[in-house]
Order: sequence, then C-alpha cells, then structure tokens
Amino acid sequence: MTNIHQIQKEQREKIEITVKHLLSVVPSSRMPQLAVICGSGLSGLSETLKEPIVLDYKTIPNFSTNTVAGHSGKLVFGFLQNIPTVCMVGRFHFYEGHSLFNVTFPVRVFAKLGVKAMVVTNAAGGLNPNFNTGDIMIIKDHINMPGLAGNNPLIGVNHDDFGPRFPALTDAYDDEMSNIMQQSARKCGLTSNVIRSGVYCFVAGVKDLWFVDKAEARMLKSFGGDAVGMSTVPEVIIARHCGIRVVGLSLITNKVITEEKSDIPKPTHEEVLQASQNRARDMQGLVHEFAGLLKTQTFMM
Repeated sequence: MTNIHQIQKEQREKIEITVKHLLSVVPSSRMPQLAVICGSGLSGLSETLKEPIVLDYKTIPNFSTNTVAGHSGKLVFGFLQNIPTVCMVGRFHFYEGHSLFNVTFPVRVFAKLGVKAMVVTNAAGGLNPNFNTGDIMIIKDHINMPGLAGNNPLIGVNHDDFGPRFPALTDAYDDEMSNIMQQSARKCGLTSNVIRSGVYCFVAGVKDLWFVDKAEARMLKSFGGDAVGMSTVPEVIIARHCGIRVVGLSLITNKVITEEKSDIPKPTHEEVLQASQNRARDMQGLVHEFAGLLKTQTFMM
C-alpha cells in the first residue's frame, strides 16, 4: 500500500469511528438533515434548537479543538422548525494549524449522518464600498485564494464513497436555497439595505484582522470580491463533494481598508465579536425562518 493510500485508509477509519460514536450517543430520531456552521460570535444560533443534545468536541473521537475567541467548541443536535439539525458551534481554521482534512472533517461526518443541506455562516470584512457594518451578505460565489496556491481539501486520493474526483463547483452555493434565504429575509423585515449578495474571498492569514494588507485588499476587490474572511470555503467544497446543498451567510463586521490614506479605523477581533453580537438576533431569526421554508422543499423530505 502506498503512503497516500495509507493516509486515505486512516482518514476513512477516523470518519467511521466518529460516526459510530455519534450514532451511539444521539438517538436515531435526531439524526440531522440540516447542518448549521456558526461563525465568530454567532453561537447563539444553536440556542434556537429544540430538545438539544450538546456534545463538547473533547468528547467526540477525532474532533479537533479550536483556539479562537467566539468559537466555543461543541455540537448541538436538536430540532429547528421540526427539522432534525446539528449546529457546529465553533469551527476549525486553517490558520490555527489544522490540516484541511481536519478543518472539513465534521462535514464528512455530517454527510455520513444523513445531512442534506447546510447553512454556513461567518464574520467577514467588507471589500465592497457599498457594504456597511452589520450587513448580511448571502454568498453567491467564492474566491479560494489558498486553493489557487495548491491548498485544497480535495488534494490526495479521492474518497469515492463521498463524491467524484473532480466535483463541479459552478453551483457551490445553491440558487434555490439562496432564494429561500432572500424570502426569509423579507419575512423577517430585513431590507435590501441590510441583505446583500456577493462574492466571498477566502484567505489563510495571518498578518492582520482579515489577514490582508491594503494592496492585497485592492487586489481581492479587483478580482470581484465583496467580502473577505478566513473560513467557510473548505467546508463548502467538501459539502458539495458529498452532495450536500449549501447556502452561505457573511455578517459584515467591519470595512476593510483598501486606500493608502483612510479614515476607517483598524478593526480588532473584539470589535468583530461585538458587531456579531449586535446583529446576532437578526441572524438567528433569519436562519429560523429559512428552516421553516426549507422543510417544505422536496429534497428535504
């Protein structure tokens, strides 16, 4: 057996062990159809689940631990609008030193548990000059900067039982689910001045908050980026590889400085968390309303 095939075997065994453990501690009636990944400061989304079962990452075999403020580190199984749901409260980041396999490991586990749809949320810096702090951007596409440099979660021997060697990503963010999110926003009274649509840029870090300097920010903006952050895209790639449909939300927590001379203050992580908390109730209501509309869709039945 070659080294790369041995790595694949070990990865598969880790997934199987974790799935077996979760099946032993979570009742079959709670096996999730919907997954929600909570970004920085957005852990309150998990508190909307009914009949929650809370599992600390430390108690789950092969789960990594996270080191970032605002990411508490637990899985919450429960019901969101009567949909069996799992919330991932605290994600793993590439910049923390995790491999992309470990960053995306939970998504593969969710696929094995039966998840059909996934909501990814994050805190992001606004590149688009029309975006304001507190805006919510529905992600319509992404730019994977680490991926363009060779850091992709699908590198290695393909896991054929999850998906094809080269999955199409032209529909990475599901149009139908994005439209449902737009409908949900209108029902929640969130206007077009708050709900945006745009392209999310994934960068690895680590130099400054959002980990881009002014020249890099101008470059990302010229590429068509509307917001920038340090997560989400690896999870989306693996979700699509597994056949999970995805909708993404970026909470704009600050404006990214792009000009040499700017009056925009340099943000801090604490300010990002505060901005997330200020809009948290709206985000929770939006995802809750979304789940109510989603459960009527045939692919969730």
